Amino acid sequence: MKALVPNGAVYGGYLARLVKALQPKVLSWVRATTADNFPIDNLLDLEICLPPLDEQRRIAAILDQADAIRTKRRNVFAEIDALEESIFRDMFGDVVAGSTVEDVAAADRSSIRTGPFGSQLLHGEFVDDGIAVLGLDNVVNNQFRWAERRYITPKKYAQLARYTVHAGDVLISIMGTVGRCAVVPEDIPTAINTKHLCAITVDRQRLEPLFLRAAFLWHPESRAHLRRQTKGSIMDGLNMGIIKSMPIPVPDMDQQKKFVTRIAAVTGRQIAARQLLVEHDELFASLQSRAFRGEL
Repeated sequence: MKALVPNGAVYGGYLARLVKALQPKVLSWVRATTADNFPIDNLLDLEICLPPLDEQRRIAAILDQADAIRTKRRNVFAEIDALEESIFRDMFGDVVAGSTVEDVAAADRSSIRTGPFGSQLLHGEFVDDGIAVLGLDNVVNNQFRWAERRYITPKKYAQLARYTVHAGDVLISIMGTVGRCAVVPEDIPTAINTKHLCAITVDRQRLEPLFLRAAFLWHPESRAHLRRQTKGSIMDGLNMGIIKSMPIPVPDMDQQKKFVTRIAAVTGRQIAARQLLVEHDELFASLQSRAFRGEL
């Protein structure tokens, strides 16, 4: 750990805010992951805007207040996220898991599948436009998100069409960031998934995709199975065999649909909260930039 000790001309709160604002530049100087490789001299030599002490205190107070508002918004967002789990546990936490994922998958033999392996799909075959390829970044927050866009040509897709992802498929990450789960939205364009994901097409007469996602994330018997199979509380790898044999409850469809309706209401609140959080972050970045340019 290294410390900057301000002299009498610098207010500590102002300096702390300034260093945080400079974080992207500071990180670009780091040559390795250890603190010993942090080039402190670069920071000491950096020219900064240094107004009088009273002005430094005023700027720090404004930024502290704005940051506190952002923190409250993040806390609200976290509480909304936790509401999904609470609803599931309240409705189904004590329902016996008497079936498996394989039992409720669609009858098609490829209803549980991973993406193309090895030379079937090389990184150099990605292009700027075409057929979408879904990966870990699309499910990392346990919600489907468009992040980095990857595409293959229609010609390449023709070779990999058996890996097509469908609306309502449940995606589970099995490599890298393991154990994340999301449902493919209804408006998905033609797309395939990478080898990092397992895609499950469920029998919609027996199971709602959102229910399977929730069971994977929160049902105690399902989670216990995953912990046993991966030999620890931190999942270090999944495969289709583990996923197929995962026990899940299958309550009646009316209860599942009621759950989906309640989750849809929560999702609406999540979207609104996420948008507000993005707006607060953008406003704070603008405020911070103006503050250290002497324009606040």
